[in-house]
Amino acid sequence: MTIRILLADDHSILRDGIAALLEAQDGIAVVAHANDGREAVRMASLHTPDVAVMDIVMPELDGIEATRMILKALPAVRVVILSMYSTTEHIFRALQAGAKGYLLKESAGAELVAAIRSVHAGRRFLSQKITESVVDNYIREHVATDPLGTLSRREHQILQLVAGGKSTADIASALFLSPKTVDTYRSRLMQKLEIDNVAGLVKFAIASGLTPP
Repeated sequence: MTIRILLADDHSILRDGIAALLEAQDGIAVVAHANDGREAVRMASLHTPDVAVMDIVMPELDGIEATRMILKALPAVRVVILSMYSTTEHIFRALQAGAKGYLLKESAGAELVAAIRSVHAGRRFLSQKITESVVDNYIREHVATDPLGTLSRREHQILQLVAGGKSTADIASALFLSPKTVDTYRSRLMQKLEIDNVAGLVKFAIASGLTPP
């Protein structure tokens, strides 16, 4: 049985390299590529992959929110996060969103192939540099204490779009909201995060890994 893969990463050179690696493996086929999180959701709907390999920091929609959206529509898809971030906050948010695997980009290669086969078989896979006990302890001992955990899904989406330089009109059009509603959400974001200007929201989004610097 061939494992069908969706690759989502905004760096095309890295994505092509991973695709070449995977295509060389028996029983693995890359069926779709995506440059950003929103395209990943769309490609998942079109191609129904078995496994989605997802970066976290991508334009338009980050990989964690894209994971939530994909799994809501297609619960059978297994998601492997492939990221440069190794903090417990990022790992926790990815697993909470439903990802079954988490790997560091620096260790991608044979480990990625093993991760894909493992999650496809229904098991969780974590990079060798991320111990299971650290993750389990963090999940058990911490509620979502990072500020992003206080945001609703809509606030999360608007934060990323604001950080990406989108205007109120652009955000309203993308999310099918009125400009006034977008302004209300942005004000609520600032209040929740205790940030008093858009520049502060952008800095927060970069620090949280929602958008590239």
